[in-house]
Amino acid sequence: MMHTVRFSVSIPAELAGAFDRLIEKHGYANRSEAVRDLMRDYLVEREWESGDHPVVGTATIIYDHRRPELGRALTRMQHEHHAAIVCVTHVHLDEHRCMEVIVLRGSAERVQGIGSALIAARGVKHGKLVCTTAGENLP
Repeated sequence: MMHTVRFSVSIPAELAGAFDRLIEKHGYANRSEAVRDLMRDYLVEREWESGDHPVVGTATIIYDHRRPELGRALTRMQHEHHAAIVCVTHVHLDEHRCMEVIVLRGSAERVQGIGSALIAARGVKHGKLVCTTAGENLP
């Protein structure tokens, strides 16, 4: 059973008010829930900085499918890293533009490397790597 620890924090009233408005907008029931999420987010960022913890992430890329060399390059990269790629979702945005969401799993260093290579592929119009945790070390 997890025990709850209570602590107090002194902050300027203006900062507390801005925080309260923001957490209300995002649907938090109270400050405690929001602070717990902020703390967990900070811990997840530290996992990614260490480079060796098991993490998960998504690389989202937008590209024009009329560039056949790009499609071949993306497929080649995905096959080269098949052990780290959990799944790929391909979405047709319109007649020419596609979005792929590639779910990655492995060490932070490996996931960042694969995600960066996919995003940096010549012809990718936009990409973003979203990093999270496998949750093994998260309280």
